[in-house]
Amino acid sequence: MRGVLIDIDGVLTVSWRPLPGAVDALAWLRRAGYPLKLVTNTTSRSRRWIADTLVDAGFDVSIDDVVTAPVATAAYVAEHFPGARCLVLNSGDISEDLAGFDVVTDGAPDVVLVGGAGPEFSYDALNTAFEHVRRGARLVAMQRNLFWRTDAGLQLDTGAFLAGLEQAARVEADVVGKPAPSFFASALRLIDVAAEDAMMVGDDIESDVLAAQRAGLTGVLVKTGKYLPETHARADGTPDHVIDSFADLPDLLGSMR
Repeated sequence: MRGVLIDIDGVLTVSWRPLPGAVDALAWLRRAGYPLKLVTNTTSRSRRWIADTLVDAGFDVSIDDVVTAPVATAAYVAEHFPGARCLVLNSGDISEDLAGFDVVTDGAPDVVLVGGAGPEFSYDALNTAFEHVRRGARLVAMQRNLFWRTDAGLQLDTGAFLAGLEQAARVEADVVGKPAPSFFASALRLIDVAAEDAMMVGDDIESDVLAAQRAGLTGVLVKTGKYLPETHARADGTPDHVIDSFADLPDLLGSMR
């Protein structure tokens, strides 16, 4: 392995507090010289906020190490729908990462952007998105995770609502974050490592691990965060490696040399 992509939530942290051994394991990767990126579907926080919070928690990272779904979505919309009027349905402030967008709150948008779920995903908000998509607005999702883990337990995420929107409006969303192959490819370009020489470490067997394996990476599933034995058993494939936590990654990499 020459490079490592690492999910954040559920792998390095839960509710932004570091998991046992995660800080030391990331420091080991730095000392060993592995190029890395932290790739996250988190849409409730800006890229800068994430980097600053990880630094405060003791991680040796910078803003350039963080690749987020909102940043990838901004680039995707700019390329495919330049000048589009965008309605954003998201929980949290990511305005910094969507700078330059024509974000609208009324009228007819060209694109409906769906981010992370939360209180903002009310019936009225979802119904408004449904109406716009039925009228022809493009549906773009920053991610489609079904749930995520906080210190309060598992919480519903975007995928639970996005599936309903797609079925009701009879459309398929353009998904930009994980598990989209383009998301992994763009992160690999940033570290200049080929897929066959890189691994993806995540707690979501479908969106993190198996999706990365389909994109040519080695997949490593950690038994922290949103990991559930029943989800693992029902998965559409088998992870290349399964470890108890990110703290065990140095030993895994050492065994692969």
